[in-house]
Amino acid sequence: MLREIKNGVFLFYLLASSVLILLPLAHILFSVSANGLPVLMSRGMEFLTSTLPGPNKPGGGIFPAIFGTFTMVFLSSLIGIPLAILAGVFIAEYPKSIISNLARPLMLIMLEFPTILVGLFVMVVVVIPMGTFSAIAGAIALAIIMLPYVTTYTEQAMRTVPESYKEGAYALGLKKARVVFAITMRLARKGILTGMLIGMAKVAGETAPLIFTAGIAWRSIGGINEPTGAIPLWIYYLVQQPYANYHEMAWGAAFILMLIFLAVFLPVRLMMVRS
Repeated sequence: MLREIKNGVFLFYLLASSVLILLPLAHILFSVSANGLPVLMSRGMEFLTSTLPGPNKPGGGIFPAIFGTFTMVFLSSLIGIPLAILAGVFIAEYPKSIISNLARPLMLIMLEFPTILVGLFVMVVVVIPMGTFSAIAGAIALAIIMLPYVTTYTEQAMRTVPESYKEGAYALGLKKARVVFAITMRLARKGILTGMLIGMAKVAGETAPLIFTAGIAWRSIGGINEPTGAIPLWIYYLVQQPYANYHEMAWGAAFILMLIFLAVFLPVRLMMVRS
């Protein structure tokens, strides 16, 4: 009898813990959808193709923010992903080297590092010498933030490849470079791709580092060496304004950002389940 009571209490605790964990996520998804979807439905394509309206003026959209977000994510991927993959490959292939022993804990620290400090660092080394905020400065900050995610996933994916595959390749006379890039990385491609997508999803929602690097652009689309908008930045600034239409646009922008995140995250989860 006592054993059944303990078992019931334990199951109830597990169920209650699961509900408490999922409740905040469900609340976020519901709140953003309930407030953001009506904005998108009422304004249609105008919301995705227009610029910021005046205070309490009808219409308008968030196109500069969408363009800026995709531009900086694209540039940060060009900068960060190749470096991160090479770093992950090196750590996996030479795990006992001094560089690997230093890089591995550094990547783990950077996973939890305050991203606002990354923005301050890039502001000092890029923004101040350039004399202006810019998309390239924001992309550099996002690339630094992306590095530990892609590096860690690449290393873990490379380590899952059985040694027998490598030994067989060496027995056939293949050199190490070809074994690594033609065999090991090919077998680990799902894990590497997962790290890439998670890194991109992470930086797409960053706000703090962009405040010090990208600046803001409301009604124009400049070059990569000029200030640019971003969806998280727009949300941050719009919710502080005393105008109802700006609050509506902030909810709509939050809904678009959530869709972008889900579009990246759901395929990642699907690949992880299949693998």
